[in-house]
Amino acid sequence: MLISKINKLLKNAAFFLLITIFLNSCGNVGSIMNPKEPIEPDARKRARKNADEGRGVGSGIFGGGAANTNYQFASSNPLWRASLDTLDFMVIASVDYAGGLIISDWYSDGDSNEAIKITLRFLDTEVRVDALKVLIHKKICVNNNCKINQIESDLAFDIKDKILKKAAYLVKTDKEKIKSKKIKSVISNERN
Repeated sequence: MLISKINKLLKNAAFFLLITIFLNSCGNVGSIMNPKEPIEPDARKRARKNADEGRGVGSGIFGGGAANTNYQFASSNPLWRASLDTLDFMVIASVDYAGGLIISDWYSDGDSNEAIKITLRFLDTEVRVDALKVLIHKKICVNNNCKINQIESDLAFDIKDKILKKAAYLVKTDKEKIKSKKIKSVISNERN
């Protein structure tokens, strides 16, 4: 008799556990208990809201970070700083730090019929070869009839290489500055 009662109790517990799992996986019960803010469909508004809240890239594809930090992407990201430094000879047409994108204006080296535009896409904040994508578009105009094509050239490789080398240097110098500050603070604390 006691075994049948324990058996019945275990079956009921398993049944309720199973029902709870199914209801929870449906999402309706969980969303009623824990409603979420609706997602803005316009990407520009969403990016602006993230930037205004100080989340920037840290809350998106670049991951990590505390939720309520004042994250300054341009001043803390070595890839971003190195990219702007490398492209400083060009006029920048668009910069979207929340989306990780830099687009130059059309650049011509004297020939008014040919110009290039460079687009940098940041895929990660770490200084790695696959963290940055460089796209080059070339515009060729003949009799006011212009054609724009994405081109594969050594220039894209050279720009990416220069940015990565500069970013690696910035990472190294930033680490040396932090180490130097720690040593100075230890020395000043010992004197007090």
